[in-house]
Amino acid sequence: MNISDFSFYKLSGNTAIKQFNCNDKDLNDFIYDDAKNYLTELMAVTYIIESKRNDQTAAYFSLLNDKITYNQEEKNFWNKINRSISNNKRRKHYPAVKIGRLAIDHNYTGQGLGTKIIKLIISMFTQGNRTGCRFLTVDAYHNAIPFYQACGFAFFSNKDAGDATRLMYYDLKRFSL
Repeated sequence: MNISDFSFYKLSGNTAIKQFNCNDKDLNDFIYDDAKNYLTELMAVTYIIESKRNDQTAAYFSLLNDKITYNQEEKNFWNKINRSISNNKRRKHYPAVKIGRLAIDHNYTGQGLGTKIIKLIISMFTQGNRTGCRFLTVDAYHNAIPFYQACGFAFFSNKDAGDATRLMYYDLKRFSL
């Protein structure tokens, strides 16, 4: 897969969503029915990746602001986070960006496009970032957990192990200049 075979742009209110099917009703419905509403309400921004070859939506992802907050019940996690931050910068909250949705059309799965998207998101918040952002977060569906782990995400805790999604994070500091 050559990344030059794709175009990348931010969804706008008048964007026509081209054919897309990732075989997940919730993710399909979001791009067709909800993404523009989230944009209009200033809740999330969605980015579209289209194939230049067949004029199809190959993937999309949505980003929204988030934060990591100190939780007394998760001291081990918090101590791990704080050890990576200098003493004079430690806080009870740290800025983050949540990957609200990330979906790949079924015709493009298993080709590395998801990994390229994660690298693009990392680049967006480590190169020319307009605000402070230390972490990426995601509520990962169970079938997506191995993908996020392979991309370097870790679990916040084991409390959500039986839930429909698992909260995971990625420390952007490892890529800062």
